[in-house]
Amino acid sequence: MKKIKKIKIKINGKFSLINHNLSLLIFLRKLKIPLKKVAIELNQEIIDKNKLNKIKLKNNDKIEIVHFIGGG
Repeated sequence: MKKIKKIKIKINGKFSLINHNLSLLIFLRKLKIPLKKVAIELNQEIIDKNKLNKIKLKNNDKIEIVHFIGGG
């Protein structure tokens, strides 16, 4: 049985171990993040949501997910 390599990332200030070579899109789907209602920042850079599938997460990446809240 092949052992799956894990990497360490930080998401909203908390460390998490995830599978190596995971795309940002798949990771966000696993977390059930509503993509239409959030902004995604990877290593202090806002990410275009059309590119989420092309971005592979790397060891020590830092992700911030900001939820939009309506009001007035």
